[in-house]
Amino acid sequence: MPSKPNILFIMADQLRADYLGCNGHPTIKTPTIDELATKGINFTRAYTQAPVCGPSRMSFYTGRYASSHGATYNNVPLKLSEKTIGDYLRPQGYRVGLVGKTHMKKDAEGMARLGIDPESSRGVLVSQCGFEPFERDDGLHPDQSVSPDLAYNCYLREQGYLGDNPWHEYANSGQDENGDVQSGWYMRNSHLSARVKEEHSETAYTTNRAIDFIRETKDEPWCLHLSYIKPHWPYIAPAPYHNMYSADDVLACNATTAEKDNLHPVIEAFMTHHESVNFSRQEVRENVIPVYMGLITQLDTHLKRLFDYLKEIGEYDNTVVVFTADHGDYLGDHWLGEKELFHEASARIPMIIHDPRSTAESSRGVNDDRLIEAIDLLPTFLDISGAEPCSHILEGRSLIPVINGQSDKTKWRRYAISEADYAWREARNELALAPDQTRAVMITDERWKYIHYEHFRPQLFDLKNDPQEQIDLAEKESHKDVCVEMEAALYDWYRHRKIRTTVSNETVAQQTGKAHSRGYLFGLW
Repeated sequence: MPSKPNILFIMADQLRADYLGCNGHPTIKTPTIDELATKGINFTRAYTQAPVCGPSRMSFYTGRYASSHGATYNNVPLKLSEKTIGDYLRPQGYRVGLVGKTHMKKDAEGMARLGIDPESSRGVLVSQCGFEPFERDDGLHPDQSVSPDLAYNCYLREQGYLGDNPWHEYANSGQDENGDVQSGWYMRNSHLSARVKEEHSETAYTTNRAIDFIRETKDEPWCLHLSYIKPHWPYIAPAPYHNMYSADDVLACNATTAEKDNLHPVIEAFMTHHESVNFSRQEVRENVIPVYMGLITQLDTHLKRLFDYLKEIGEYDNTVVVFTADHGDYLGDHWLGEKELFHEASARIPMIIHDPRSTAESSRGVNDDRLIEAIDLLPTFLDISGAEPCSHILEGRSLIPVINGQSDKTKWRRYAISEADYAWREARNELALAPDQTRAVMITDERWKYIHYEHFRPQLFDLKNDPQEQIDLAEKESHKDVCVEMEAALYDWYRHRKIRTTVSNETVAQQTGKAHSRGYLFGLW
């Protein structure tokens, strides 16, 4: 057994923090994840650094804010200069693998400029966000752009699901009462069972591949990023998960007509998107949300299978398990669909960590409500591995002192940050903005949530007295001082970004004031 603990870094795509039993959902069945929370620590106020797949994940992988790493939206390449989880953990003896999604776009221009062959061992790593791509699958394969080499499609064909794109034709399509195949891309078909057997579904297959990776890695510590596609759309599930829940399980929508009074221009523009218009209809919510819940329960079931395998081979008690998500899903709340903006449904994420070591005994079963950021995971992994903290680069902070009961909450961070760049969305045209005018940033201190929009007025919500975020207080004279205070805190955050990343603070300290001793005799008489 390796001397250093393994790290199992599990991410579910588009999973809301409040759609878990351990986080208060009244009817969803997530016994495996709930048990993980009872054995570990459940951070109930964790935020994504950007409520969109790509920039969120790049923040998880680099330990840096979106405005620091620069990959501010999907398909924006991550700069070659940005180190990621694999770059930090491989020198510590870890095999760092990926099974599932990263939504990372490689810096092809940078690789060409430096003469890095994408097919070389180094080229593969920088093309895959620093992970060994045991099996990368970003999970969205429309017929127009499906890869002929998609491993999951090859697997499906081996199981007898024939066709050019069985990912779509079987795993993400259903069959109606007339026997006609209906695409899962359309939410009106969400209630149909996927045409694939459950054991051949994406979630089952991804879990199989994770087990394969672990089985291969016996004599060295490993870090596996297990990144599940679901419950991200297309919202369609295999039997029996497609009808496990019903309209009776759909919670009341957090949207009111009063909320539309004096709408913020950016919110109003997002409300015109197809996903927002459709999720504002109760009929759509009652068709989609039960399936969304079924996909979560399916994920929970396969996590049990994975954890049972780790126990079977004697590695569960030597593996730190992290369970989180890249962002949430509006599901109609605030008259919105998808994610991207900063209400709790979109920006807050689940964050559960089970550290089996005896040092973590004091935090088992604890619900910790301090402000946690996605960028805290990489410093935590470094702490687990015994690596140097790299405080001149990483902008998060290790959670190990919290897990070990050694962190005073009053000395923890005061603010959490999340950022958005909506240049690619229809809202930009609706607002008549140029592509470089679409930045927004959220800052919260637990009580107040303040959102700064370039070129527009801010928003302010009182999370204590208005946890549903229905009342925007930014234009109230009574809350002017709060807005000034939060804007000042945001400016302070901007001033403290980590920009000197090529020289450590320790090196700077060692060299401070040493010019004369090194022979540079400037300023002397």
